[in-house]
Amino acid sequence: MVSVRVDWRASCSLVGSVLKYLSLPLLFPLGVAVYFGEDVLTFAAVAAVTLTVGFGLERLDTDPDIGAREGFLMVAATWLAVALVGTLPYVLAGMGTASTLADPVNALFESMSGFTTTGATVMGSIGLEQHSHALLLWRQLTQWLGGMGIVVLAVAILPELSVGGAQLMDAEAPGPGIEKLTPRIAKTARVLWLVYLGFTVLEFLLLYGAHLAGLAPNMGLYNAVLHPLTTMPTGGFSPEARSIEAFSATVQWIVIPFMVAAGTNFALFWGALTDGPSRLLEDAEFRYYAGLLGVGTALAAGLLYGGVGIGLAELPVEVAPIPGELEDSLRHGAFQAVSIITTTGYASMDFNTWSGASQSVLLVALFLGGSAGSTGGAIKMVRTLVILKAVKRELFTTVHPEAVSPVRLGGRALDETAVRGIFSFTLLYLVIFLAGVAVLAVDASRAAETIPLFDIISATAATLGNVGPGFGVVGPMNNYLPFTDFSKLVMVFLMWVGRLEILPVFVLLTRAYWRS
Repeated sequence: MVSVRVDWRASCSLVGSVLKYLSLPLLFPLGVAVYFGEDVLTFAAVAAVTLTVGFGLERLDTDPDIGAREGFLMVAATWLAVALVGTLPYVLAGMGTASTLADPVNALFESMSGFTTTGATVMGSIGLEQHSHALLLWRQLTQWLGGMGIVVLAVAILPELSVGGAQLMDAEAPGPGIEKLTPRIAKTARVLWLVYLGFTVLEFLLLYGAHLAGLAPNMGLYNAVLHPLTTMPTGGFSPEARSIEAFSATVQWIVIPFMVAAGTNFALFWGALTDGPSRLLEDAEFRYYAGLLGVGTALAAGLLYGGVGIGLAELPVEVAPIPGELEDSLRHGAFQAVSIITTTGYASMDFNTWSGASQSVLLVALFLGGSAGSTGGAIKMVRTLVILKAVKRELFTTVHPEAVSPVRLGGRALDETAVRGIFSFTLLYLVIFLAGVAVLAVDASRAAETIPLFDIISATAATLGNVGPGFGVVGPMNNYLPFTDFSKLVMVFLMWVGRLEILPVFVLLTRAYWRS
């Protein structure tokens, strides 16, 4: 008889610890519900259930000892567990109303989209007309909690994770690996969360300050609190149906640098604080990231400035950039390029009105993602940079077969194992993407849904890459409701594996993981 090698009780016990503490953030929407005189029972009940389940799971192992196997299981299960908890407020609040989130599948989709910072929505109607202040705050809060990583937060605050925390953070953190900023991994986790919190507070102060100065009429206190909660995690949820298009040009200019910061390796900010600002420019991935943002901005702004490929007649007058208007074109061009490349998913205008050629450029951008160690999704900058360098190396050694030419990044020669790992990850990512497209297309055909293939491709890329909006029926001003429940569950899976960078989920499906 082959024995199971994974201590699943230890993993589940730690999931319980995370759930126990997840009951605390639920108190924020509960307080908002009390303040606005809204339904308090929903969040009180969910907080109580979460606390009870958390305590129950925690008792499975009072002294959990985790290794690499337990770490993979704990990380993957944690993200499923928090998504299930996040589903409850939508279902309970939606009961007896016209909310599309009363449907459990829709609610799970919205919750997973929130925690994984995808930003894809199945809300039929977004706004305070149908949903409470508390529920919309919870929707934003799920993205903020998921942005820097729930497990990273757990490592920062739970002493029982001080041993084994590095393995957990590596399993969860976006990118090939997490940079250890301090000798103690728990302190590194706290540093990352402090930087994340600092940017969030700074953006709130600037947005609300602009409102008080009369430069952002719609950015009242409620909106000023809620939008930084989804900017820094590159989430993209907004309590406004028209996303950032609903706000002034000042707001859009303020949000752009924060999206750029969110797509940057947060370890670099700590390095910039301790070693000086030059630390940013010394990093090869940051230079590559900044260069692509510049190219994307120039392309998009150029299209808008020239009025090429844009359906101007379809845009609201207050949004449509007038060909030849430099500020409008530059602002919308920079906003959309940064929003999509960093996988934030905000919209300052409806890029569904762009031509097919222009949208194809944006579709490619859906795969790029932010930097390693950022809150951005998709393949990540460092991986595409290493692949380009490896291809260049292959071309060189083809001409000079006797040459020894390692792939270098930032002056350091990369280990060939790391290079192969990046190729393997990217290949697996593309295979999952193609499989996702095929499944969604077949399901749409089976259900006689008239969803164009390009829209299905963009929906798959947007959910796997944790971007959020795609094109066509899933454009920035639309939602994912046209898909069947089965397709939505497939996309829930894509969001889950995309946020965990595939391997922590797929390794659980291997026989070798469970048995010796």
